[in-house]
Amino acid sequence: MSTIISILVKYNQLLLSQISQLLIFIAKNIPLSKPKYDITSPKYNKHTVDKVPIIKIFKRLDYKQLLTEYKITHGKDKRPVNPRGKNPVLPDTICPQCGAPHIYIYDNTGGRGQLWCKVCDLRFNKNKVDFKTETFICPFCGHVLSKKKDRKNFYIHKCVNKKCSYYMDSLAKLSLEDIKEYKKDKHKFKLHYIYREFTTNYFDVDLSSMPKGATSLKFRNFSSHVMGLCLTYNVNLGLSTRRTALALWEIHGVRISHVTVSKYAISAAAFVKPYVDNYDYKPTNYLAADETYTKVKGVHQYIWLVMDAIKKSILGYQASFSRDTGPCILTMRMAFDKYKEFPGKSLKFVADGYTAYKLAEQQFKLNNMDFDVTQVIGLTNSDPISTEYRWLKQIIERLNRTFKFSYRVTNGFGSEEGSNTHLALFVAYYNFLRPHSYSYWGPLNSIPELEKIPTMPGKWQKLIELSQQLIIEKQVI
Repeated sequence: MSTIISILVKYNQLLLSQISQLLIFIAKNIPLSKPKYDITSPKYNKHTVDKVPIIKIFKRLDYKQLLTEYKITHGKDKRPVNPRGKNPVLPDTICPQCGAPHIYIYDNTGGRGQLWCKVCDLRFNKNKVDFKTETFICPFCGHVLSKKKDRKNFYIHKCVNKKCSYYMDSLAKLSLEDIKEYKKDKHKFKLHYIYREFTTNYFDVDLSSMPKGATSLKFRNFSSHVMGLCLTYNVNLGLSTRRTALALWEIHGVRISHVTVSKYAISAAAFVKPYVDNYDYKPTNYLAADETYTKVKGVHQYIWLVMDAIKKSILGYQASFSRDTGPCILTMRMAFDKYKEFPGKSLKFVADGYTAYKLAEQQFKLNNMDFDVTQVIGLTNSDPISTEYRWLKQIIERLNRTFKFSYRVTNGFGSEEGSNTHLALFVAYYNFLRPHSYSYWGPLNSIPELEKIPTMPGKWQKLIELSQQLIIEKQVI
């Protein structure tokens, strides 16, 4: 018996020794906490945004003024072109930059298309209709960017210079395996500098437009109090329009159709939106942004939200069927409009790692609004930025869950109008009516006119009335 025990002990010690050697081998050769992907690899540069290029702007010139200046400087007139080739410049040709006639224009490439203005020294193509007033130059090598792709809302310009320092550095970072894959599928890698030129000016879009389907609040069959009850059940308690109609009948004895409840909601959203968007929130310098989604007729619709992370108010919101930079810029604009003076670099704007936020930051900088977007990536604090700003990301994620809970009972919307109505009423309720633990179970933004009213239907009526007064004041101004 003792012999068997001694053999088992020795065998156990042998196994422990082998396990110890395996652990040492794993620790030296196999990292236990290997990241899901290496975001520093050039293979994932498609998810990054390069810095703004050097923009060279060409101004319109007057060839007569240039000729006068030449005469004053040199003491003689600038002589016209003396064509000697077989392809004379056509009489209707003029320089697109200075307007010089054809007598001052060379055929620079022997009939292959390029012309050269002797007055302003511009080289242009005679077959090109539009004159390019600005040129994008690579900030790393000074090479002119080439337009490569035409997307829905932007053009993609690329630096094709093979000696560009950006390209050389990206190429040097490739491993041997990446180089083999790069030779087979170059489209999977982003090694060249690129710039996205947006064709839509999202800074001219009207942010205060009213939702579609807005109707007047003239009550024929029911009173304004019934509308307040509809909004209370539908928005505050999160009931569907059919459940709201059922509650009004079974609790209050009011027989109303779900269609009428829906129309009340659409009208209320249209009238309360101006007050919500123009209220003086006095925001802090800590903003958090994120996007979630709903469904409209089975199709994903994205909801963009920007909130004050300290005061918890929703400052910007947009709904869109595309998850691109356009609606992201509009949401951020709506939030920034709440500032009487833009905080600039002191603004702490936190979002996730989605590229749209960095592209939006780039466009704001081009419009003289300089700030930095801080991106918190992943679910764990694996870097100093995530450790410092995780709390901001958690706040906006909590808001997303609150919004999804209010949307859950609808099981998707039947129209875009219904989705926009729900979003506008949710923001109004969240900012002005919903009790929050942050504000000791009071509303986030206290309005004296609402504090005097004890019931929630009355508060909804008063909020709509205040918004109507604001609309009238703006029309008078």
